[in-house]
Amino acid sequence: MNPIVENIKTEISKVMVGQEKMIEGLLTGLLTRGHILLEGVPGLAKTTAVNALAGSLGLNFKRVQFTPDLLPSDIIGTEIYDPSTNTFKIKQGPVFTNLLLADEINRAPAKVQSALLEVMQERQVTIGDETFKIDLPFLVMATQNPVEQEGAYELPEAQLDRFLMKVVVGYNTKAEELEIARRVANTGFGEIEQVATLEDLEHIREEAMSVHIDEEVEQYIVELVFATREPMNYGLEEMAKHIEYGASPRASIDMYKASRAIAYLKGRNFVSPLEVAYIAKEVLRHRIVLSYEAQAEGVTQDMIIDKVLAAVPIP
Repeated sequence: MNPIVENIKTEISKVMVGQEKMIEGLLTGLLTRGHILLEGVPGLAKTTAVNALAGSLGLNFKRVQFTPDLLPSDIIGTEIYDPSTNTFKIKQGPVFTNLLLADEINRAPAKVQSALLEVMQERQVTIGDETFKIDLPFLVMATQNPVEQEGAYELPEAQLDRFLMKVVVGYNTKAEELEIARRVANTGFGEIEQVATLEDLEHIREEAMSVHIDEEVEQYIVELVFATREPMNYGLEEMAKHIEYGASPRASIDMYKASRAIAYLKGRNFVSPLEVAYIAKEVLRHRIVLSYEAQAEGVTQDMIIDKVLAAVPIP
């Protein structure tokens, strides 16, 4: 593994215990310039992880708590009248940063989501008649709580599709939770130090995106995505009634990039089918739209992806 990546992980481990999958997801987002959606109950250190990542890289970091009364101008900014000059000035919103933590993103109404959608896809913001480019790197790290339904909105499929990965964050193990309790009660957590620069980040990003991927593995990625759209062609007839819509073309693109990043994080210089299968759920689960039959029968996206992985031959 690249020493820069090791140093970043070391800094994050000062305030995090366990949660390897979440940390891998955040680093994958950095290496691929992809947005990450973290889903988990409160108290699993989702916000802490994003904050630590920003601190270790010296990136600008802003956090927005999404609520039902939030307005688009609270996110992107607005025009303010200046009576001294008789002109309007632009007040930039929190999206003008490197890392934007959108806390409980599913609590914001549709207008806010549509404003955020432009920033996520185009890396630009329109305020009034002017369009502003967002400085790179720009990543949205969003969290959502799967438990509470009151005051929460379903994210639009178009917006979910803009997320590279959806990482489901689970509870720590008993040993990890005991370590957390000891640290908080006795010594507390360490201070995060900057261990890399933007130049370092760009260097490791270029290295990760140059990891070799064989033609057979490329085909494997496409087959997995097509199996969610055309399950009948892969011997998954019983699954066809459970899928309203399969994964979009962005799923193929993002799985291609994410598998390279994961291989790089694991110290490999090539992508094997194992890396593709390893990140399949994170890349696909938020892009498969379930039918009413699936919801009624308790079928989940993860269950469908398990069947897809079992049905598509490994090269």
